[in-house]
Amino acid sequence: MTGPNARANSLVNSQDRALRERAAAVIPNGMYGHESVRLLPPEFPQFFARGQGAHLWDADGNCYLDLMCGYGPNLLGYGHPKIDAAAAAQQRLGDAMTGPSPVMVELAEAFVALVAHADWAMFCKNGTDATTMAMMTARAHTTKRKIIVAKGAYHGAAPWCTPVPTGTLPDDRAHSITCLYNDVESLEAAAAAAGDDLAGIFASPFKHDAFVDQQLPNIAYAKRAREICDETGALLIVDDVRAGFRLARDCSWSSVGVKPDLSCWGKSIANGYPISALLGADKARAAAGLIYVTGSFWFAAVPMAAALATLREISASEYLERSEQLGLMLRAGLREAATRHGFALRQTGPVQMPLILFEEDADFRIGYAWSAQMVKRGIYVHPWHNMFLCAAMTERDIAEALQAADASFEALKAQRTQLVPHTGLMAMLAARH
Repeated sequence: MTGPNARANSLVNSQDRALRERAAAVIPNGMYGHESVRLLPPEFPQFFARGQGAHLWDADGNCYLDLMCGYGPNLLGYGHPKIDAAAAAQQRLGDAMTGPSPVMVELAEAFVALVAHADWAMFCKNGTDATTMAMMTARAHTTKRKIIVAKGAYHGAAPWCTPVPTGTLPDDRAHSITCLYNDVESLEAAAAAAGDDLAGIFASPFKHDAFVDQQLPNIAYAKRAREICDETGALLIVDDVRAGFRLARDCSWSSVGVKPDLSCWGKSIANGYPISALLGADKARAAAGLIYVTGSFWFAAVPMAAALATLREISASEYLERSEQLGLMLRAGLREAATRHGFALRQTGPVQMPLILFEEDADFRIGYAWSAQMVKRGIYVHPWHNMFLCAAMTERDIAEALQAADASFEALKAQRTQLVPHTGLMAMLAARH
């Protein structure tokens, strides 16, 4: 299904190109947000027609092994039969209704049973919804204003946290204080700057910022964040939207023995159906009940039924161990192939959420060229964002990815001196700094 023979020869006169031209007429920039391919090589398709298991087919029928998993939602495989059956059964009964379905209570009970720190759950649609609810809950609980976030961390696209502040005001971030992830001294300095006005500390489960090497959480940093919150009365918030259930069958910081007061979930919790969640401990229950948050589709029952079925699969299957095994296979194979062709990789982050960067590639020209070669061969990788493995992948899929990687390194070696940086990416990075 993948490999060099799985793709059409080019995008010239393709359905993808035609769709881009139509989109440009009716959508700003032709596409927006994280799924726009404007900052990717031209070989990357913009539009996909369908997905099944671990694979995607673009609008021209080209097949790819999808190592982005929809930027995270695909945990168990596109079109998972049990999850889709649960969603379809609920659709026949009702979805967005005047009041919630009983499945909402079942889902909240399932989350509380599965996640150790959680005593209650609230549901919404996107990760940004969940993180903003967490911030509001922390401020309602403490009646304080300051929020500590790690520099460069992504917590959503609302004005208080979007990485591209165009259209926002300085006031939107007036009470945010930054620290360096995994740096205890920096965290303590941020807490000191907040003084007696600290409402909460946001923590990513690991440092998964774009463009830079990933870092697993330092136990000392995680424990100090917990201690500062206990000392000040602030709430510790783990933003598990991206990594939730990919690192553990619990909150991701269970790996370092630290329980948050609040945790934010999304992406994979319903295997692609649109739902996110805020989970919390009893101490924050009253404050969560005081804030006003809602949405016309937040109470829709179909995604909740899908999420409930997903949690059952998470509990009953070996999806996590499978993803870790395949991630180890991929990491070792890529390292060996790169070395054989004279390239040095930096593979960081958990093996089931890998980031692949190249040494001596500050402007990403090598990474861009390699990812373009991989896409040509039917393996969808990303040149600067962490990737994802899903439980539908097989050893054969990984072997085919490694075969494509070997050929891509070989092709890259021949053109290395002719590579040029991506001008759009360079302009964006310059604006960020």
